[in-house]
Order: sequence, then C-alpha cells, then structure tokens
Amino acid sequence: MSEETKKPQHEPASPERRNVIKTLISVPVLGAMAYGVYKKTKYDRLRRNRGDLFKLEPVTPPSAKKINSDGKTVRLGIIGYGIRGKQLLRAAGFAEPAVIDAWKEAARKNANDTRYRDYMEQESLNVEVTGVCDIFDTCAESAVLSGSNIHREGTGGTMGAPPKRYRRYVDLLAADDIDAVIIATPDHWHGTMAMDAARAGKHVYLEKPMSWTVPETYMIRDVIRQSGVTFQFGHQGRQTDSYLKAKQIIEKDILGHVSLIEVCTNRNDPNGAWVYPIHETADPQTIDWQQFEGHADRIKEYTDYMQSAGLMRYVGPEPRDRFDLKRFFRWRCWWDYSTGLSGDLLTHEYDAVNQVMGVGIPGSATSSGGVYFFKDGRTVPDVLQTSFEFPDKNLTMLYSATLASQRARGKVFMGHDASMELSSSLTVKVDPRSTRYAEQIAQGVIKPDTPLITYVPGQENVDAVSSATELYFAQRGLLYAYVNGKRYDTTYLHIREWVECIRNGGTPCCHIDAAFEEAITAHMGTRAYLEGRTMYWDREKEEIVRG
Repeated sequence: MSEETKKPQHEPASPERRNVIKTLISVPVLGAMAYGVYKKTKYDRLRRNRGDLFKLEPVTPPSAKKINSDGKTVRLGIIGYGIRGKQLLRAAGFAEPAVIDAWKEAARKNANDTRYRDYMEQESLNVEVTGVCDIFDTCAESAVLSGSNIHREGTGGTMGAPPKRYRRYVDLLAADDIDAVIIATPDHWHGTMAMDAARAGKHVYLEKPMSWTVPETYMIRDVIRQSGVTFQFGHQGRQTDSYLKAKQIIEKDILGHVSLIEVCTNRNDPNGAWVYPIHETADPQTIDWQQFEGHADRIKEYTDYMQSAGLMRYVGPEPRDRFDLKRFFRWRCWWDYSTGLSGDLLTHEYDAVNQVMGVGIPGSATSSGGVYFFKDGRTVPDVLQTSFEFPDKNLTMLYSATLASQRARGKVFMGHDASMELSSSLTVKVDPRSTRYAEQIAQGVIKPDTPLITYVPGQENVDAVSSATELYFAQRGLLYAYVNGKRYDTTYLHIREWVECIRNGGTPCCHIDAAFEEAITAHMGTRAYLEGRTMYWDREKEEIVRG
C-alpha cells in the first residue's frame, strides 16, 4: 500500500399569484417556494407535464426520529476540552455555568437571542459525564465543572457526582464507568485515540478530521469495523434541513446534469485563521507538553511518514520537545499537528456535497496556494485552491479558500437546467439555456432571473451570532436546524443520534465509511498541495498514487 498518498424580492402578489402560492402551500414542503410570476393555467400545465417533479417531501434530520431516552443512561467521557470540546459538551446538555449566565444576560438584553431558551428546551439525552481528560489544567477543571450535574443547569442527564478528571486519556479509556467517548483533541491525536477507544470497547464520537496521516486512515477504518462500537463522525451538517432538501432536489433531477460544484471558505479575522488567544494561566506547570507532542515513537511515526513522502521541509524547524505556547494554542497553523485547510474547513464543504450527491472519493486532486497573509511562522497555507475531479460522475468540485477575506460565497451546484445555491437556506434558479425548461422559459412560465425554488428553514435571520467565525458556520447551516418548526443546535442533534444508536442499535448517519471517504479526499488535496502534483485515487487498490 502506498503512503502517498435577501430573501428574493418579488412584486406584490396579484390575485392570480396568490392562487398559485395557495396551490404551492398544499405541496408537502417546509419553507417557502416561489416559481416567479406566471399564470395559474400555465403553472397547471407545467405540473401536468412534469408530474411530481417539484413535489418535495418534508425533511426530517436523521436524529429527529422519536427518541427513547428513558432507557439505560449512557455514561460519557470527553477527551479534549478546548474550543470544540466545550461546544460538544454543551450540545450534550452540559454548558459551563458562566456560559449559561451569559446566555441569560444576552436574552434579557435582546429578545431575539434565543440561545438560552433553545438550550433549556432541548430534550434530555439521559447521559451522564463520568470522566474528562485534558492536558491543560485550566481546561480540565472547567470540564469537571461543566460536566458536574451538581453545578449544572441544563438538559443533559441524570444527577450524579462530578466527573473524574484524568490526566492520561488511556486511563479514561480503561475506566469501567465510561460507555462512550467524545474526542475533540488536536488533529494529530484523532486517529490514535479513536483506535484506542474502540479497542477498549468504548463507542466513539470523533471530531473531524478522521486521521492525521494517510496510512492511519486505513487502520482506523479497520479497527472501528472490527470493534463493533457505534461510531459517529463529527459532521453536524448531516442534520441540516436545507442539505436534506437539496438531496431531494438532486434525486428528482431538477437541476439536470451537474458538471461543476463550487465550495469555499472565506474568513477575515485572526480567530478564523486559527490565531487563538493564549490563556493567561498557561505555562509549563499547567500544560503537559510531552503528552501534547506525543512520545518518541509517535513522533518517529510522523517523521517517517513525512520523510517517505519527501516532505520533511514542511516539518517545523523548532525542536519538538521545546515548550511553545503558540504551538499549543494555535496548533492548526503547523503541519506537525494539523491537517490544514483541507482537514479542517474543506471537510465541512465536501461532506455537504457527499451527503447531497454521494460523490464518494474523487478520481484526482490538484492544489495550489500558500501563506499569503498571515506571516506568523505558520507552515499551513492561508490560501488554498483544490480541484477535485470525479470522472465517474462527469463532475468537477472546486474548493477555494482564503483566511484574509470575508466575501460571502456559497455552495453552488451548477446543472445544465438549473443551479442551486446552498447554505443555511437554498435557492434554485433555472438556467437561461436550459433544455428541459426551454418551453416554460419561452412562455414566461419560468423566469431564469427569479428563483424557481426557495427553501428557508425556520426564521429568515440568523440570530444569536456573536462572532465572525460563528457567522461563517451559521451561514453554512452548521449551527441550527429546524424540526417541526423548532430550532435545534445541529451538534445536539448529531450527538443525540449517536447516543440513540448506542442505546437502541442502528448506524449513525456519519458512519465510518463516510468518514473514510472524507479523510482520503482531504488527504488527496493536502498531498497535492504539498507535493505540487496531481494525486490520483486507485479505486481497485484503494490507494492514493502520484501523478
């Protein structure tokens, strides 16, 4: 095996248009649908000619099935309580007291800020946090406080003692009072911890990316499959209602053949570029640096991999045993610990496309970019462009990223007959040169400059967004989803699905095979960038090969 590896503006509704809209409301679809300005008779003709083409069923996130949380309490452990770890534990129903107080105050000042209400109205998952592990004392202590049902106000689980703090993750995995673990550590520990957890018989919720290097990607898949544990990969976008609606549109072939998809990352603030703040209590006494870096055999595994691929020039020049607060808090900026834009932010975009269209692993990847703005010593690029080719689907997916511009761009699926722009909402517009809709365009039944389908789940405005980074994820449908008109945190829904599968059986929507497809795709893009050549996927051998 090779190691290469504004809501559309419409004129006032006429009586005819109101009749059309009334007809559309009878179609079982959540949200508003607009077909432009046309006469009802022509609309009826379109319906007769196209049958159920535009009849979209109500969407239901995978986790929205009736829950049975009155069964056995699931005992959770969490490994890694940094930025994402905090969000995951909150989603499970264990928010820090200070966060709850901040949400209450925000709601008092702004009636549109519903974060506290949403949190309190979440159904109980019947889970208990019994163990926490973080190598930074301050984060570990915060995790204990958050996971304590004595101090907690929220919707998580049963009453019990505060969770035990573990200094070594292997000790947490060995505990008899832990059934499942949430892993939210830096990238370079994901695979090792996931495999160790599965071997210990613990169910696994793993944040993206799945793996740090190409070789371990195969190992993780094998171990998870062999262990039989319930595995959920951390793509909460799988619960996003607009994505589910987009899948229906693709399945009904409303767009015609899709030959080009554009997805992007646009951020323009230090936090969005991984320049995270350094905590005032951080020092060599409060941080276990050796565990962060990994022991000698772990470091050798990485350097051997990089050397075999001719990529040692990308390994940071600083000795790996030297304590460095920037590297500890801003680890995403160095290949020594990170998987870069591909492993971090591309993965959200790819998973959405894979969820909607089932594209699988691309046939090839070609990348370019560099460190063009954040000249802070990082080795990971802040600008990246990757072209993924899917010859079996006659499709190209372009990923374009910059961490120094916040110009809004969405996911765009470009079909011969129509294009679909997808984010927290969805819009479909017919192509002026469409073959399928040519007659309706000529008759004025369909206007290419007017949305054919508009789907806006829940409220039109995204509220309770307090930072540029939050806005980035909210606009991509990664913060909220609506179930029967009620707003939920998508991460809560994703964890709920995992917990219910643990308790009652079944396979989570973002299972190990989906994780494998994403990991290989991301690695192909990264390796193409690092090596400056096209990388190909040998489907029969399941191997990344150089071009």
